[in-house]
Amino acid sequence: MRSQLAPITLAGIQQPVRLDLDAVFEELGRIVRSDFPMIEDVNTHLLRIRGKLFRPTLLLLSARAADRMGPRKVTLGACVELIHVATLVHDDSVDHSPLRRGQPTVNALFSHQIAVIMGDYLYSRAMIELVKLGDLDPLRIMSRVTNEMTVGEMRELEAYDALDFSEAAYTHLIQAKTASLISGACEVGAVDAPAEQRQMLRRYGMLLGMAFQITDDVLDYTESEQMTGKPSGLDLKEHKITLPLIAALGRMSDAERARVAALMATSEPGDDLVAEVLGIVHERGGVETARAQAHAYADQAEAALERLPASLARDALIDGLTYAVERRS
Repeated sequence: MRSQLAPITLAGIQQPVRLDLDAVFEELGRIVRSDFPMIEDVNTHLLRIRGKLFRPTLLLLSARAADRMGPRKVTLGACVELIHVATLVHDDSVDHSPLRRGQPTVNALFSHQIAVIMGDYLYSRAMIELVKLGDLDPLRIMSRVTNEMTVGEMRELEAYDALDFSEAAYTHLIQAKTASLISGACEVGAVDAPAEQRQMLRRYGMLLGMAFQITDDVLDYTESEQMTGKPSGLDLKEHKITLPLIAALGRMSDAERARVAALMATSEPGDDLVAEVLGIVHERGGVETARAQAHAYADQAEAALERLPASLARDALIDGLTYAVERRS
């Protein structure tokens, strides 16, 4: 990645497509609107939070980088965001998470049953809009992606043996759970571009997604609740096995591995035990190793863009890599 004189912000990356993103947000409101009061109440809550729109940003930038921007890309961006939000609503319900971006989750504010149903509603609304477009290619991509994401969720549920969960298994998990949708967003943005450009952007998105998720997992070991909107060490408390822990395990003493095993065997580990394992992971270089891996993926993603024509959109996609690995929330 190229060096920067000033920090890369998401707002800066989004500048070339700012007006398009405003249109995406308006389109989101149109698509999810319902005359059923409970659905409308949940929709109002979700739209009030207004996420970062990172995936629609990548879709729109990919469209512009491939010179394939058009009104339909706004609807496609809204559909990608709806699929993303649907997975978050389901994830929060599965994990019993009370907060998302510092705001109450749907399951906390309403109920787990409503969260499950609303996730299904958001996903189905996205599929309806994709069908309305009458173009099978975006529908094929998003159908494949959502299936991969579901498999990723199942992989995560099976990741329960911290001392025997391999880096290869972790790589498969995050590729399915996170990188597949980011890759799909970039590919859909360039879906009507020449095959070479479409495949370049698909690869860029996959590698960016890997870097993005690894960085997200690192933040759980490095940042405070005020920065991320969730308590530090939450992944450990929820027995989630991520790359910092995996990388550190091979360097731990038997006594340190025993403390990790004790944490994983405790249904609700206390703050002291979580802090102890956090410290061990730092001391054994797990965080540094994971960061290095995220940067390696980002470098590969930048290389995937080399044959795209120079443009503000391509520059923004490159800046998106720096943002993905250097962000703090």
